[in-house]
Amino acid sequence: MKQKICVGIVCLARKTFDYKAAEEIYSKINEDLKNKEQVQWEIIPDLLIEVEDAQDAAHTLVSKEIDALVCISGTFALGHLILELNKVIKKPILLWGLEELPYDGGKIRLNSVCGINLNASNLYKAGVKNYQVVIGNQIDDDWLNAIRIVKAFSTNRIGIIGYRAKGFFNLDVDELDLYKQVGVLVDHFELNEIYNYEVNQDKIEERVQQINSIFDVSDVSEQQILKVAELTTKFKGFMNKHRLDALAIRCWPEFAGNFGISPCAAMSILQSEDRILTCEGDLLGSLSMLAHQAIGGETPFLADFSQVDIKENFGLLWHCGVAACNLWDGKCIRSLDTYFAGGKGVTADFVMKSGEISMLRIDYTPGEYRIFLQRARGIPMDKDLKGTYVKVRFEDNVKDVLDKIIQNGIAHHVSIVYGEYIKPLEIFAKLKGWNIIK
Repeated sequence: MKQKICVGIVCLARKTFDYKAAEEIYSKINEDLKNKEQVQWEIIPDLLIEVEDAQDAAHTLVSKEIDALVCISGTFALGHLILELNKVIKKPILLWGLEELPYDGGKIRLNSVCGINLNASNLYKAGVKNYQVVIGNQIDDDWLNAIRIVKAFSTNRIGIIGYRAKGFFNLDVDELDLYKQVGVLVDHFELNEIYNYEVNQDKIEERVQQINSIFDVSDVSEQQILKVAELTTKFKGFMNKHRLDALAIRCWPEFAGNFGISPCAAMSILQSEDRILTCEGDLLGSLSMLAHQAIGGETPFLADFSQVDIKENFGLLWHCGVAACNLWDGKCIRSLDTYFAGGKGVTADFVMKSGEISMLRIDYTPGEYRIFLQRARGIPMDKDLKGTYVKVRFEDNVKDVLDKIIQNGIAHHVSIVYGEYIKPLEIFAKLKGWNIIK
């Protein structure tokens, strides 16, 4: 389900234009907006015409704790109004211009687009650049989804168990800078807190039955199945107890040796139940998956860009066996395997389904955040490998895609989700002033 947001809406006008027509249009817009999924609207019903109107509206909307502001230019209006609103509200703004009405006696009736021009210029020159512009009869749904990402980052809880994986320096992040950028405070836990977390034996048995129903388990022992069931139950209970919406895990090198199995299969199961868990202590991987989930992406998963075939122009998105088990292609044998971690890693093994794919990496380099985005299409392949993987073709040549990743130093994990989820992330990056690499 998409992240729920609270959005304020106002309409600016000036009586030298056809403000009565603007009033009618505004009323219809407000009726239409009521059908938007997971949006609570805080509507200022009267047109804002004078400075005092904007001041009163700003204080009303702040008291409603809105996440963003929709500012419709019903007609051209005083330049003071948007600045008075922003001075108090200080949230992302959608500047919405209306299509011009038929002329009436040679007079322009709304002049709404010019009003958008004035407001955008005033904001930009005041150093306020977290606005988006739309012109027409419909709200920008991609902007609403970008606001969902902002809200998810500032309100969801992210934890890390242990630390990043050994040697994966490129997954590191400045936590206080992350807090400054998006409002995330990371909760830290030790690995033994998961090892020692107590769970109900009946719940473990339920998970054993679930595992046997999902996977071919002929290559693993009953004890290993029991450990996967136990760990799945521990992760779920731990996340519930600490109210965690996402959890990054130092899944190696200690995990298999100290607990008896690696966490891959347990993570695969829980991710199919809409839990966000990421490998190798990758906090920004968790954030990337959380962004996909916030805008309606179902079951995001983390993958390595593991192989390119320049001649055949395809890439392989692979990981050791952790992708959500419900992403299985429905054709190959979906199994558990112990090839990883010296025979202790119980991993999920299957080819993932084909279809349209969106890729995202929210990435950090000292002093800068950036977003890597890419479209691709998953195509069928045989189950020739261990782990979880999908073969893809990109809009661009695979060599060009790899060059963008390598030349910009993008970390080796990407969040993958099925469907088209690019534009909201471009808008989010603009609101944050982050660079886009695509």
